[in-house]
Amino acid sequence: MAKTSQHTTAKKGNAYLYLICLVAALGGFLFGFDTAVISGTVSLVKKDFSLDAVSEGWFVSCALLGCIAGVSFSGKLSDKYGRKPVLIISAIMFLASALGCMWSGSFTALIVFRLIGGLGIGVASMVSPLYISEFSPSRYRGMMVSLYQLALTIGIVIAYFTNAYLAAHTHDNYTGSGMQTIFSAEVWRAMLGLGALPAGIFLLSLFAVPESPRWLLLKGEGQKAKHILIKIDGEEAATSEIKAFKAQDDNDDTSLKELFKPVYRKALWIGLLLPFLSQVCGINAVIYYGPRILEQAGFTLNSALGGQVTIGLVNVVFTFVAIFTIDKWGRRPLLYAGVGGAVTALMIIGVLFALNITSGPWILIFILVFIACFAFSFGPVCWVIVSEIFPNSVRGIAMSLATLSLWIGNFLVGQLTPLMLEGLGSSWTFWLFALCCSPALWLTWRLIPETKGRSLENIENYWKKEYGQASPEEASLPLVADHK
Repeated sequence: MAKTSQHTTAKKGNAYLYLICLVAALGGFLFGFDTAVISGTVSLVKKDFSLDAVSEGWFVSCALLGCIAGVSFSGKLSDKYGRKPVLIISAIMFLASALGCMWSGSFTALIVFRLIGGLGIGVASMVSPLYISEFSPSRYRGMMVSLYQLALTIGIVIAYFTNAYLAAHTHDNYTGSGMQTIFSAEVWRAMLGLGALPAGIFLLSLFAVPESPRWLLLKGEGQKAKHILIKIDGEEAATSEIKAFKAQDDNDDTSLKELFKPVYRKALWIGLLLPFLSQVCGINAVIYYGPRILEQAGFTLNSALGGQVTIGLVNVVFTFVAIFTIDKWGRRPLLYAGVGGAVTALMIIGVLFALNITSGPWILIFILVFIACFAFSFGPVCWVIVSEIFPNSVRGIAMSLATLSLWIGNFLVGQLTPLMLEGLGSSWTFWLFALCCSPALWLTWRLIPETKGRSLENIENYWKKEYGQASPEEASLPLVADHK
């Protein structure tokens, strides 16, 4: 009977864990949807508002300013006020942006609401994986954080499909008003406005989730934290986690200067370099400019758009590889396999363009290989690693820096890819992406420790032991994986 009772409790705990992490992962869905939906609106907005090239570029890129600002303040706010309130703020921003863009009466209003949406993206891209990592038991953490990346890829695909459906049902000659205009003549409004539905679900769901137990421990609310940890993983595991947390050095500073101490130097380098490299490998060049690249490879526009949908689906499917293997195989094996495969695929794509082998499916096949390799390695593993390598006291601020690094890489690729395609040509563009991607192999070999199965406190102890700064109590804790 005791075993049956334990099994039932474990099943309830797992269901509770999945439910809470899925709610947090909706932030990733909105991130992906908002990033990809813009691709279907550009030409329509340009026509309706008679935009010049500068205004067109501003419409596409203005959200990035919001992202950078959102990342900059979300870390400090989440460390001070908690992860849950900041996630609620991001959901409100997503909702306001979607509704505001749909009803914008001027181009200026549209830009303002795009900026608000960018703030929401910036906040969610940092706080959602952070919340999931702090909420999840060590043996499930990789899988749970990978749900965020899965939701992001699904958001991208849904945006592609909804854009295609709405574009196919537009009526340029419609002269009515109200909602019918939104779904007929000015269909870009519907494309942007549809984000209000998942944003509303995200906002309402967040009121039902608890605060991060580790943030509660950091603020001295041990009883609340213990109650949540018991619901997740049982009383024995909860007691063990709280004990490990209390074994940390109570003198740890909660300001940014803690992160720049020599003991955490490697963690900081990993947190800055891995997200940056995950972007300059060219993933967003394919996501944003896929149709243009495929057209250069000899595809017609319709088949190029079809290829773009295929790219989105492959991105989703291969993210499941990471979800089901990251806590079994570890972070480092997935990075070695995925980054190595991505570099190889990029090199081959460059060769195919250089030799003018553009007839047939080969270009698309190796682009799909590149996407698959990214989807089970760089994409999810990057979020997992940066959400778990930093000390408890400054994890929010540290995640802000890591996510800011990601957005800088994203910005550079988004701005420079058209120039590289025109100035360098497709072959050298892909070879340059391969060159930018390859340092991640060295980073994995020299700096990134295997964190599979380790608690967040165990990982923090790893840096202190390596640098010889662990207290006697911390030094007594094992550095091996703590699987049940």
